[in-house]
Amino acid sequence: MVRKTRLTENAVTPEQLFYQRRKILQALGISAAALTLPLHAQAELLSWLTGGDKPKASTGKALAFTPSANYHPNLPLTPEEKVIGYNNFYEFGLDKADPAANAGTLKTEGWKIRISGEVAKPITLDMDEIFKRFPLEERIYRLRCVEAWSMVIPWLGFELNKLLKLAEPTSKARYVAFQTLYDPENMPGQNSRYIGGGLDYPYVEGLRMDEAMHPLTLLTVGVYGKALPNQNGAPIRLIVPWKYGFKSIKSIVEIKLVEQQPPTTWNLSAPDEYGFYANVNPQVDHPRWSQATERIIGSSGLLDVKRQPTLLFNGYGDQVASLYQGLDLRSHF
Repeated sequence: MVRKTRLTENAVTPEQLFYQRRKILQALGISAAALTLPLHAQAELLSWLTGGDKPKASTGKALAFTPSANYHPNLPLTPEEKVIGYNNFYEFGLDKADPAANAGTLKTEGWKIRISGEVAKPITLDMDEIFKRFPLEERIYRLRCVEAWSMVIPWLGFELNKLLKLAEPTSKARYVAFQTLYDPENMPGQNSRYIGGGLDYPYVEGLRMDEAMHPLTLLTVGVYGKALPNQNGAPIRLIVPWKYGFKSIKSIVEIKLVEQQPPTTWNLSAPDEYGFYANVNPQVDHPRWSQATERIIGSSGLLDVKRQPTLLFNGYGDQVASLYQGLDLRSHF
């Protein structure tokens, strides 16, 4: 049975209160912040927050890549420290700074990714094979979070369609389902709703086949010229730049081609707030906040933040709008 929860990405730590909340926690002390939780939860959360033995996430090694002339727009990049230090990765905590502080427990040695389902040639590849088979290119993409903030990020990766073609999809393959690693021992948010928000883990996502095969859809292994840090979804993640960021699943271990629309984590959690498509659309608000504008990460201060209008399909409409001809973007949000 699927467990429903009313938790949403923005409900845990409202974006406009994030920095104020951390200052308040520092002022009040961790124990005061935890007093409203049940006693067993207080002990669990306090142990997690105060534990000094958690390994820190390391900086990724430099990667060989070719800058892409086609996907290298003249956009100001988000500072690297923001990209690697301001994340949603609930497997390692609910605040934006938690993944960078806590994802050092993620073990990526010997990582393998399996491609199965409606394919003629199911395959399993380790990361060494992926690097050998698929030359990397750098693409600068906009990233738009459903929480109404945005970044501009130089990703390193290769088109997902290249990997899918290797497995030879059959005529029954209409959707692509993705699954992240399930490892509660090293991803403690999967084992505790007080750390990971009570989502159903492992995290799962999905795309239509034509979306997955689109040249914009990237399997990503690096950022800022280096291998992905753990908090950014090491060692391999998805990037779909015209969709809200929660579609870009991190730390992928399985890709399955299927005939029916697959379940997705946030849609299971709150289907009235997070649709399967999750296309960036300034005219379709989240039920609890506007999507008409977005806060640019990197701007300073809470009262004087820089905002800009949200672009339909995050600015990639000239390349992807044809995928949705005849589709009601309000009902299929």
